[in-house]
Amino acid sequence: MTRKRKRLLVVLLGLGLLSIATGLVIWALNSEGATAFFRTPTEVAAKSLASGERIRLGGLVEVGSVTRDPDGRTIKFRVTDGNAAVPVTYDIANGPIPDLFREGQGVVVEGNVLTTGIFKANTLLAKHDERYMPPEVADALKKAGHWQGEHPPATSAQAKP
Repeated sequence: MTRKRKRLLVVLLGLGLLSIATGLVIWALNSEGATAFFRTPTEVAAKSLASGERIRLGGLVEVGSVTRDPDGRTIKFRVTDGNAAVPVTYDIANGPIPDLFREGQGVVVEGNVLTTGIFKANTLLAKHDERYMPPEVADALKKAGHWQGEHPPATSAQAKP
């Protein structure tokens, strides 16, 4: 075997080992539920997702939809993108409810869709401004006509003469 062939063999073996290692890392992350694909409420309503599939759901908290159970441990609300809405339940044992969480505000929840069609969230992130919203949610809100542009319009007190 020539020196050139030995070098080629070593390079190919190294690339093969690197490919196997990368595949194992991706498999390990996916099998532990560490990866979650982002979906809008319209996509969740249109697609039949496998029960227990871990996803991220983003949109606005629907006005008038937030309720708390009498024990105060579970909060229920609906996430909408203007076209469709998905019912969500969140147990505060998973973490406190963010101070910025309220109706009409942006939210990203991570969890699983149950067979009943309810989204059971185990992570709740409240957004205070559209500038920090994931691009997918912003695009869905633009299509539904709920987007205010890069910045909210100025009020009369903020407007300059």
